[in-house]
Amino acid sequence: MNWDVVKIELTTSRTLMVQFADGLCGTIGIPPSFCTGVFQPLLDNTLLAQATLKNGVVVWPNGLDLAPDTMHREIQRNPARHYNVGVIAHS
Repeated sequence: MNWDVVKIELTTSRTLMVQFADGLCGTIGIPPSFCTGVFQPLLDNTLLAQATLKNGVVVWPNGLDLAPDTMHREIQRNPARHYNVGVIAHS
């Protein structure tokens, strides 16, 4: 799919650069306010830095993942090409 993630890179302790199959690039911020419930382990920057790709999805060793279609849509909507996970922009 166009929204499959093909490349990730940790740029700061809580931000990932992502590139999608269709060439769209942007950054994903993972704010502490997002890290509740099942995502609470991502408060640990060491775990957060262990993000990898599996079948076009950003995943962590503990099984957490992020929806690539939502990331793609929100990065595409934002002129700054940034998306803070858990914060949906309204158009």
